[in-house]
Amino acid sequence: MNDRRLAMMQIIDSRRKFTARELAERFGVSLRTIQRDLDYLQQIGFPLYAEVGAHGGYRALPNRILPPLRLTPNEALGLFLMIQVMEQIQSFPYESFRTHLAEQYYASLPPDVKDSIDRMRSHIAVLQQQPAQPAPFTTAILQAAIAKKQIAFTYRSRSGTKDAQATPVGIYLENGYWYMPAKKGDRVILYRADRILQLEVLEQEDLSAPNLQEWLEAADERPRLEVTLWFTAFGARLAESDPMFHSLQQAELPSEYAYLWKSSVPVEEFPYTARGLLKFGPEVKVAEPPQLQETVIQLLELSLKPYRCLH
Repeated sequence: MNDRRLAMMQIIDSRRKFTARELAERFGVSLRTIQRDLDYLQQIGFPLYAEVGAHGGYRALPNRILPPLRLTPNEALGLFLMIQVMEQIQSFPYESFRTHLAEQYYASLPPDVKDSIDRMRSHIAVLQQQPAQPAPFTTAILQAAIAKKQIAFTYRSRSGTKDAQATPVGIYLENGYWYMPAKKGDRVILYRADRILQLEVLEQEDLSAPNLQEWLEAADERPRLEVTLWFTAFGARLAESDPMFHSLQQAELPSEYAYLWKSSVPVEEFPYTARGLLKFGPEVKVAEPPQLQETVIQLLELSLKPYRCLH
């Protein structure tokens, strides 16, 4: 496909209407040449719609096919590498496009580029954490967030199943789970997307809802306390894979502990923080504050309870 035809696809895809004469004048070619170009675009599947009459012209249909990618061989390899990464993430929004892109675009490539992709696939793997539970509504949540539309959904919470209505601000993947912050009244509440059992996008809009980046960058006004953790050398190695503990630093500490972590943590997140610390066992100690120490002790006692009855 030549540059003129690619440019025509971009012009027509802009949703404006163009006549063949306007296109001919724009590109400095004859009407006959433009007509051949338009016939070619229709033959390859570009969804052109022609309107006849004095005010007629050409425009793209709503379910249109966008202009093809024009990639170098190295860019094609990079594209398929990104697809391979995304294939590891369950419930990725618009996930159906991955199969279409991998199959349809791959089929159109020259044999030498296909061979390079096939060889690359056998030499690279992405062993990252899969989402622990499927979240079938990620695409609908993302679309509602972009349009600032409210959603009605059924949610499985700790206290049971309940119906709710809110405006999602976006979604994000963290520690194996998809999360949906959503504006409900004057607050933004965080929901686990895999716990949404049913979802309907409503027509009501909430234009005051922030986007995800605005919400992530907003000041957290919840009450906080300074948390100090001591890690052993082995505990620090275990913590390397957890983004929360990237700020670990070596320090001179009592006994077998050799690494220090400090951060301000919202008090209401202490139960979640304590559960996360249990996986490190004796390789971590809560030095401060006493409230978090007590939360960890309570969880440890609850963990021991099923075993005490065995003796």
